[in-house]
Amino acid sequence: MIRLLLLGTSGCHLCEQAEQIIDDCLLNNAELMIETLDIADEEQWQEQYALRIPVLYHPETQKDLGWPFDQRHVKEFILIALQNSAL
Repeated sequence: MIRLLLLGTSGCHLCEQAEQIIDDCLLNNAELMIETLDIADEEQWQEQYALRIPVLYHPETQKDLGWPFDQRHVKEFILIALQNSAL
Protein backbone atom coordinates (compact mmCIF):
# COMPACT_ATOMS: atom_id res chain seq x y z
CA MET A 1 0.00 0.00 0.00
CA ILE A 2 1.20 3.49 -0.90
CA ARG A 3 0.87 6.18 1.76
CA LEU A 4 0.42 9.80 0.69
CA LEU A 5 -0.02 12.76 3.00
CA LEU A 6 -2.26 15.73 2.34
CA LEU A 7 -0.77 18.61 4.28
CA GLY A 8 -3.09 21.49 5.07
CA THR A 9 -4.71 23.26 7.98
CA SER A 10 -8.17 23.65 9.45
CA GLY A 11 -10.39 26.22 7.80
CA CYS A 12 -8.42 26.12 4.54
CA HIS A 13 -10.91 26.22 1.66
CA LEU A 14 -8.18 25.29 -0.83
CA CYS A 15 -7.45 22.19 1.26
CA GLU A 16 -11.10 21.19 0.97
CA GLN A 17 -10.90 21.61 -2.81
CA ALA A 18 -7.72 19.54 -2.89
CA GLU A 19 -9.39 16.75 -0.89
CA GLN A 20 -12.21 16.61 -3.43
CA ILE A 21 -9.79 16.50 -6.38
CA ILE A 22 -7.78 13.72 -4.73
CA ASP A 23 -10.92 11.74 -3.83
CA ASP A 24 -12.09 11.99 -7.44
CA CYS A 25 -8.75 10.60 -8.61
CA LEU A 26 -8.67 7.66 -6.21
CA LEU A 27 -12.00 6.01 -7.04
CA ASN A 28 -11.63 2.68 -5.26
CA ASN A 29 -7.85 2.44 -5.58
CA ALA A 30 -7.03 0.03 -2.76
CA GLU A 31 -3.29 0.54 -3.29
CA LEU A 32 -3.38 4.09 -1.89
CA MET A 33 -3.93 5.53 1.54
CA ILE A 34 -4.30 9.29 1.93
CA GLU A 35 -3.66 10.71 5.39
CA THR A 36 -4.66 14.31 6.08
CA LEU A 37 -2.30 16.17 8.42
CA ASP A 38 -2.49 19.68 9.84
CA ILE A 39 0.77 21.60 9.39
CA ALA A 40 0.03 23.41 12.67
CA ASP A 41 1.00 20.17 14.45
CA GLU A 42 4.67 20.42 13.41
CA GLU A 43 6.80 23.57 13.33
CA GLN A 44 8.90 22.15 10.49
CA TRP A 45 5.80 21.67 8.34
CA GLN A 46 4.68 25.22 9.08
CA GLU A 47 8.02 26.62 7.97
CA GLN A 48 8.21 24.48 4.84
CA TYR A 49 4.60 24.41 3.64
CA ALA A 50 2.68 27.39 5.09
CA LEU A 51 2.70 29.31 1.82
CA ARG A 52 2.16 26.24 -0.38
CA ILE A 53 -0.75 24.36 1.21
CA PRO A 54 -2.47 22.22 0.31
CA VAL A 55 0.44 19.91 -0.49
CA LEU A 56 0.28 16.25 -1.46
CA TYR A 57 3.41 14.54 -0.11
CA HIS A 58 4.89 11.09 -0.73
CA PRO A 59 7.08 10.26 2.30
CA GLU A 60 8.88 7.38 0.60
CA THR A 61 10.35 9.55 -2.17
CA GLN A 62 10.08 12.87 -0.28
CA LYS A 63 8.43 14.39 -3.35
CA ASP A 64 5.54 16.80 -3.06
CA LEU A 65 2.88 18.40 -5.20
CA GLY A 66 1.95 21.91 -4.09
CA TRP A 67 -1.16 23.87 -4.86
CA PRO A 68 -2.47 24.69 -7.40
CA PHE A 69 -3.11 21.25 -8.88
CA ASP A 70 -5.88 19.54 -10.77
CA GLN A 71 -6.88 15.92 -11.44
CA ARG A 72 -4.26 15.51 -14.15
CA HIS A 73 -1.46 16.62 -11.81
CA VAL A 74 -2.70 14.37 -9.00
CA LYS A 75 -2.99 11.34 -11.28
CA GLU A 76 0.56 11.90 -12.56
CA PHE A 77 1.84 12.28 -8.99
CA ILE A 78 0.09 9.06 -7.91
CA LEU A 79 1.45 7.19 -10.92
CA ILE A 80 5.01 8.27 -10.07
CA ALA A 81 4.49 7.25 -6.43
CA LEU A 82 3.23 3.83 -7.54
CA GLN A 83 6.15 3.36 -9.91
CA ASN A 84 8.73 4.36 -7.28
CA SER A 85 7.18 2.10 -4.69
CA ALA A 86 7.31 -0.84 -7.06
CA LEU A 87 11.11 -0.54 -7.34
